[in-house]
Formats: sequence, C-alpha cells, structure tokens
Amino acid sequence: MRHTFNDPDRFVAGTVGEPGERAFFIQATSGNQTISVALEKAQVQAISARLEIMVSEVKKSDPLVSILKSPQDDLPLASPIDSEFQVGAISLAWDEEAQRICLELYELEEDEEELDGEVLEVNITLGNAMAFAARSKAVVSAGRVPCPFCAIPIDPRGHLCPRANGYRR
Repeated sequence: MRHTFNDPDRFVAGTVGEPGERAFFIQATSGNQTISVALEKAQVQAISARLEIMVSEVKKSDPLVSILKSPQDDLPLASPIDSEFQVGAISLAWDEEAQRICLELYELEEDEEELDGEVLEVNITLGNAMAFAARSKAVVSAGRVPCPFCAIPIDPRGHLCPRANGYRR
C-alpha cells in the first residue's frame, strides 16, 4: 500500500518518551489524514543531513530557483500516534519538473522475498525540506547530554565513564 502526500499541510519528525528512551516518528498530514511511521534516530539524522545537501545542490545548479521559507513548526506530533509501519529503506530524489523533493519511506521487511510492504511518499518544496531539516536537527539534539569526557550520552541516572576509570558521572 502506498500513502502519497503532495505538498502536505504538515510534514515533521518528532519523538515520544523521555531522553534515552525516545521513539522517533515522522508524520505527514493533509486535511484530516495523518500518517505516522516509526524510524530510528540515525535515520532522522540522515534524512535531515541529506535534505540540506539536496537543497544546497539545487541552489548551486539553478541559482534562480525560489525557496519560500516555511514557518517554524514547534508543535508536538498529532495524537494519537499510531505507527503505520517501521521504516527500513529511504529514498530521496529531486523532481526537476515539479520542483519538489520526493521522499519515500519503505516498510522494514521481515521476509526478503515479500516486497509488497507499505510506502510513505511525500513530495515537498525546498522550503518545506529546510523546515523539516531544521526541526529534525532540534528534535535529535534534544536528547541526552553527552559526557564531556567520553561523549557517550549520560542517562538521567548517570553513567559509568570509561575515560574516568569506571567512576560514575
């Protein structure tokens, strides 16, 4: 099944849970339809970084392309958050004709021979891509603070620091 959103009203990444135990989601909303998919923190980081690179490359190749700045979206994810599927593969492409970035999120397949999983396809403007990337970076960095000695994230209960000979920080 393919869920397609062309210029969605809202396209954001967000989390549920406390730092160290957060679940990451991407939501796309058009009208009264909202789709949520679950993914890993590293996938959110990768999408954000790649979107920034793509926008930069498009601006380099066509300096006259217009990028309408999208308003910052700091609202929480729409409730209830029912994940349609867990994201496995991710595809990003620039559609020159439509002047949109096409993002496809594919369901994580348990069985290699079964390739008919769900797909979330979202087509967004360059401005929306930049807004998504900015929010995603903020969401990712809002997690646990890294230890100043070893850079491993510190749990609220502290952690055993390998650089401090196992003393609790």
